[in-house]
Amino acid sequence: MSTAAGGLHRAEAAAAELVRRADAVPLLEIADLRVRFDTADGSVQAVRGVSFAVEAGHTLGIVGESGSGKSVATQAAFGFARGAKVSGRALFEGRDLLTMSEKELRAVRGARVGMIFQDPLTSLHPMYRVGWQIGEGIRAHDRSATRRETRSRAAELMARVGIPHPHERLDDYPHQFSGGMRQRVMIAMALALRPSLLIADEPTTALDPTVQAQILELLRELRDDLGTAIILITHDLGVIAEIADDVVVLYAGTIMEEARVKDLFRDHHHPYTEGLLGSLPSAGVPKGELVPIEGQPPSPIDPPPGCPFGPRCVYRTTTCALRAPPLVEIPGQLRHRSACVLPTDPVLRQSARAAHRPAVAHGAPQGR
Repeated sequence: MSTAAGGLHRAEAAAAELVRRADAVPLLEIADLRVRFDTADGSVQAVRGVSFAVEAGHTLGIVGESGSGKSVATQAAFGFARGAKVSGRALFEGRDLLTMSEKELRAVRGARVGMIFQDPLTSLHPMYRVGWQIGEGIRAHDRSATRRETRSRAAELMARVGIPHPHERLDDYPHQFSGGMRQRVMIAMALALRPSLLIADEPTTALDPTVQAQILELLRELRDDLGTAIILITHDLGVIAEIADDVVVLYAGTIMEEARVKDLFRDHHHPYTEGLLGSLPSAGVPKGELVPIEGQPPSPIDPPPGCPFGPRCVYRTTTCALRAPPLVEIPGQLRHRSACVLPTDPVLRQSARAAHRPAVAHGAPQGR
């Protein structure tokens, strides 16, 4: 196939996907979500006007440094952020979660939405057997289930997530499982009622690379087999590359860039995304040398004017300190938007980056 023909084929494929996605109704649609916590030191603006959508059967990755607001955004939408002042809109299966009563939210959580938390050792109760904990959600949402039926379903779930000898291990305690097996127990709990959406908050952070790969493969299989949508929250773009379809890059409670995963890795636009990619061990830097993002994230109590990433950005201009750039479309790519004043045209963007190149840390990927 010629280069021109290949380009035409890709353009036609992108256009077809755009039409399909335009007609699709999102399973979860977050619009202008804002979350703040009032403290003695001031108002913590944890999430500032975040919007994103997740389709059934797709995986959305939310990535950013610690404190970027990625966990708070999803927790606040589903009523887990106690004491938070939340505004905006969060439509799940056509209903606004932010207007639901606590009783209505309880009917959604667990039954329609499953949560996998970061540390299974602290999320699992040490004094209860894992079979009982997996069955707790079943008992809460299906009062007709007998004790025998609940145990049988718990064993089936343990087998489904790859725990050997599930019937024998139902009566074990969390400390009797390895870290990877505890995380599989958490996944079994989240899947107990076959939810349509699974929220996985840093599900592989505390695991070694081999077990991490196994957990990601398990999540991929569950998504493909059950049609479950997944929101994967992580600080690791390598994890995003393994499983996600789309990605949202958060910084200081705001979206810096959003795109399909393949577009983000091939042709990222925002300097913060560039910094995240440059800090990856696999980014092509010399062995033993990583490229950090200089500086610290801004205070959520007193964020700086203009672009929140401006003080750390090697491409910053005087304009960046005046106002925060809006998210703008990147031409020629499906749903790729970036909040940066760098040119959206790849040739002009490359020239603008080249003008600042002496100030850029060696080894950071430049994109196009």
